[in-house]
Amino acid sequence: MTLNYMEILIKLALGLFSLVFVINVTGKGNLAPNSATDQIQNYVLGGIIGGVIYNSSISILQYAVILMMWTILVLTLKWLNNNVRFVKRLIDGKPTLLIKNGQIDPEACRSVGLSAADVALKLRSQGIFQMKQVKRAVQEQNGQLIVVQMGDENPKYPVVTDGVIQVDVLESIGRSEEWLLDNLSKQGHDNVANIFIAEYDKGAVTVVTYE
Repeated sequence: MTLNYMEILIKLALGLFSLVFVINVTGKGNLAPNSATDQIQNYVLGGIIGGVIYNSSISILQYAVILMMWTILVLTLKWLNNNVRFVKRLIDGKPTLLIKNGQIDPEACRSVGLSAADVALKLRSQGIFQMKQVKRAVQEQNGQLIVVQMGDENPKYPVVTDGVIQVDVLESIGRSEEWLLDNLSKQGHDNVANIFIAEYDKGAVTVVTYE
């Protein structure tokens, strides 16, 4: 089989253009994927480019249409992931509390596929060798373990991001959605969609709006 190098070059250029376009539209998260959505779209694009550029039976026009379909799907999925709570939870999952006040939750560890050895390894990688040193350990959606040690200052919790209430975060700090809405209303924020980010810190909520 004779390779048409000009056709391959054009297909590679189209693939590169599509990748750059999606990254510029959706943000730089694809360069360091932080969610299942970012990972999936990178894998799919790699499969499309790798499976098509050497296949002479697929024309440049057909390849361009495939890339366009992929781009539309990625942008649609990104929008749904940012604006629809059910879709975000379905795709990315939710943070899981593994350790609280030095006590590990075996059921929570099993639910995210971690053994005791896995948890111990993640803690050792952060310089923690005793479970009782841990005030709170949460596995995030991207697999990272976020640890707060005994004596550390309480971190700020993002209870609203991009106009969406983070119910999982509220549950982890023992607050309800009604409590948050009441708190926001007292500050003059009646529409959550207008909030860029709201952080919970020591009983208070700090709000940053889009305007």
